[in-house]
Amino acid sequence: MNAFELLGVRADADVEQVKHAYHCRAKENHPDRFLDPAEQQAAHQRMVELNLAYEQVIKQVQSRRPVFHEVPLERVKATVRRLIDQKHYDSALLHLGRADSKDAQWYALQGEVLMAFREYGTAHQSFRQAVQLEPDDMRYRQMALDAAIQVKRHKQLPLRLKDSIDALFQGRRRR
Repeated sequence: MNAFELLGVRADADVEQVKHAYHCRAKENHPDRFLDPAEQQAAHQRMVELNLAYEQVIKQVQSRRPVFHEVPLERVKATVRRLIDQKHYDSALLHLGRADSKDAQWYALQGEVLMAFREYGTAHQSFRQAVQLEPDDMRYRQMALDAAIQVKRHKQLPLRLKDSIDALFQGRRRR
């Protein structure tokens, strides 16, 4: 008998259903309900099994990844492209995270968003991933090269200072 059957819940039960089922079973099998020492011992053993099953089921139920937030990749890419064109980079990054899978174009879009945020090193890694997935696409190679150049440029002291000052003032404007 598996843990779900022991608790009397279906495999797709939520946390509240599991808790309710556990409490009902615990009331039925609690050793204090029995006067006979043999029955108390058997109830104690059932409670141990019930507690172990409860821990296992709760862990599984809580670790489930909600799939209702995932969106098909093609729809995400179209939405993100539109958001990038409108310069809504925060929203674009959030939508990228909702994709149900990733391909070279997904990584390229992520790189574009990161370039807009001046996260050149991370953008370079995204473009490199796109190149690895589609090595013959010259657009991805050019994007990776552009990001690498920006990484190198921004390692120089004057640009690092300028970026730090810009970030400081942008933080004040957002508040």
